[in-house]
Amino acid sequence: MAHFARLNDDNEVLYVVVVSNDILRHENGEEQESMGVQFLRDLYKEQASVWKQTSYNTRENTHIKGGVPFRKNFAGEGFVYSEELDAFIPPKVFGSWVLNTDKYIWEPPVPRPTEHPPSAYVWNESAIRWDLT
Repeated sequence: MAHFARLNDDNEVLYVVVVSNDILRHENGEEQESMGVQFLRDLYKEQASVWKQTSYNTRENTHIKGGVPFRKNFAGEGFVYSEELDAFIPPKVFGSWVLNTDKYIWEPPVPRPTEHPPSAYVWNESAIRWDLT
């Protein structure tokens, strides 16, 4: 099954739908994203709508089954599609966090301490640090 993300005018993901791979298959047997996009535009009767294919098996720029990662992350509601990076970027949790351009996820500017289990810490945005709970 193929997955497609519906984008708004700001390239934010509104929702993700599933499309049969048969719909994407060209007569030469190759799958083409454009065929899925046209199918969804016809289905929803919105020819100007923007759809981007996304891979259910791609997380943090890694294909979880050993394949080639596609668009860095599986899209989800609130993710933003970057045309420049050809990537789905998750929502930014805190203003101080920075984008890791190897994994395409947001990370804190200060590493989480390792003295206690990770769940023992919470991010303090106003102090830009991890606090022990």
